[in-house]
Amino acid sequence: MRLKVALGTDHAGFEFTSELRPWLESQGHTIIDVGAFVFDPDDDYPDFADAVARSVSSGEVDRGLIICGSGVGACVTANKTLAVRAGICHDPYSAHQGVEHDDMNVLCLGSRIIGIEVAKEVIAIFLLARFSGEARHNRRLKKILAIEQRESRQDGREVGGPLE
Repeated sequence: MRLKVALGTDHAGFEFTSELRPWLESQGHTIIDVGAFVFDPDDDYPDFADAVARSVSSGEVDRGLIICGSGVGACVTANKTLAVRAGICHDPYSAHQGVEHDDMNVLCLGSRIIGIEVAKEVIAIFLLARFSGEARHNRRLKKILAIEQRESRQDGREVGGPLE
């Protein structure tokens, strides 16, 4: 199945995307590249993770792919956006299980954790996987969506930690 995929990376994943972008296109996918477009060692992963997450949340794309050094910061950032269910996966099982069971729609990878060939395998499996729709998975997804809705309605509440 051919998908529209948002691709974002910071400096740590920049080299990966030069190989992944053409590979993804050769697989028939349409890539919406949200940057980085030049190597900048001082760029910040939240900027690119947010751009991918907004593309997924808005329905502009079917799935998102974010690459940073570990995948952790990108995943934390992406999961702040409504309707985004991002996961860090560095193995094929987690990549398909995250979609099949949890309706994961953004894959986060760490370029310092995974090699390019394994990354391609994980991405391919993530893009091929479909949410199972099984009763137990639907029940759990509804609970996640209810939490998301509850949190999106909270007004005036301080969240997160201190900013510099």
